[in-house]
Amino acid sequence: MNRFASLALAAACAATALPAAAQFAKPEDAIKYRQSALFVMGQHFTRLGAMANGRAPYDAAAAAANAEIVADMAKLPWAAFGPGTEGGKAKPEIWKEDAKFKERQQKLIEETGKLVTAAKAGNLDALKAQFGPTAASCKACHDSFRNQ
Repeated sequence: MNRFASLALAAACAATALPAAAQFAKPEDAIKYRQSALFVMGQHFTRLGAMANGRAPYDAAAAAANAEIVADMAKLPWAAFGPGTEGGKAKPEIWKEDAKFKERQQKLIEETGKLVTAAKAGNLDALKAQFGPTAASCKACHDSFRNQ
């Protein structure tokens, strides 16, 4: 039984070490994955924006829950931008300007983390203060790397 557990653990470790593109059967699967992750993130970010901009009543619990989803989703799409996954709304610059693209990814992850902290503060002013910088990090990446 110990040998089986060891083999299973080794197989799991090997699977996580594969390149990101190998996680997807076809390039189209990677495109759908990243678009889906970004769509879900956008839906929850829009809910926060409605509160921050006064288009929806402020609800501290809903703001915190939505911010957590945004931050979690912000970590997911990047594995689906591996070699051979070109297409969708992604510009070719993603694969030509890897360092810049990774910098934008990291900035989004950092800003969404700050958004969670602001939302959990339980006041609208904190949410408003962080919503703008988070939105700016989204826009910076879209301006450089997304076809409209």
